[in-house]
Amino acid sequence: MAAFTSGLWQVEQRVSPFSPVVPDRRVGFVAGNAGGIGRTGQRGTYDRQHGDPGASMRRRRKRGNQSQAALGRSRGGFSTKIHARCDGKGRPIGFWLTGGEVHDNRGFLPLLRLVTDKIKAMLADKGYDADAIREELLLHGIEPVIPSKKDRKQPIAHDHAKYKQRNLIERLFNKLKNWRRIATRYDKTAESFIGFVCLVSAKLWTHFVNRT
Repeated sequence: MAAFTSGLWQVEQRVSPFSPVVPDRRVGFVAGNAGGIGRTGQRGTYDRQHGDPGASMRRRRKRGNQSQAALGRSRGGFSTKIHARCDGKGRPIGFWLTGGEVHDNRGFLPLLRLVTDKIKAMLADKGYDADAIREELLLHGIEPVIPSKKDRKQPIAHDHAKYKQRNLIERLFNKLKNWRRIATRYDKTAESFIGFVCLVSAKLWTHFVNRT
């Protein structure tokens, strides 16, 4: 019984000894299968012992793109731009994501249509000084409080007293970017990123809700 068991062990391991050193001072190759499966003399069938390694010939489809993830290259690098809208008390009421290279005025229409509440005036910086934006605001009965650009041939006057309240949106961005996850864009997808922005915005709203 012991001899039979020893025979099975040798067949299972298929261990072949090294041959004596050949004249050129190298260890000779044993004509046998050292652990592989197949004919005698062939190399093992493990992937790490393959004679011609290389990349797969299959072409994989790249998942997603930069536009869907709201990413783009701007002067500041690879980033995301948050277009935001707040009310007269600095509370966030809407967001729109684009790549970092997109102009500010591209987020005007999405934010304007996002909330249907009637507003009297819209405060924005010079980046929103465009005839199309002014016409759209006047069409809805909204006063455009937007400074004119330097290159505008005929500057348009605006209410300086109302424009002083535009610091509310700047303070809102300051509060949002206090969260490092927003300031450095930790999230990979645009859905996850805007979800966390909305979560932080809800936290900012709790201060006003508790007061009332």
